[in-house]
Amino acid sequence: MSGIMKVFLLLAVAICISKAQLNEPGQSCLCQRVRNRMAPKSDIKDIQIYPATIFCPKVEIVVTSGRGFRYCLNPELQAVKRMLTRIIKANTTAKPTSPQATSGSSSTAQM
Repeated sequence: MSGIMKVFLLLAVAICISKAQLNEPGQSCLCQRVRNRMAPKSDIKDIQIYPATIFCPKVEIVVTSGRGFRYCLNPELQAVKRMLTRIIKANTTAKPTSPQATSGSSSTAQM
């Protein structure tokens, strides 16, 4: 096979791979499914909030239960919005005692 044919074949393969990746939006998001109800506050051990990025266009809220199970919450629920508002208020009024997360990392809140 001539060199020019090899280049065209390689180019065709690269185009096919890039097209296949574009057809799967949101595949790099952590949350493929979300819960539409919250667990009791006493069962929540940790909450991580991941902002929207170029890789995942939606805000993701990952909850870790007291037994170690992880699940995603629907950020559009009113109960979730109220809970996040309370957490943000508590974190902005509290005096920090340890170094905060570095830029580019997710936010974590302890319950």
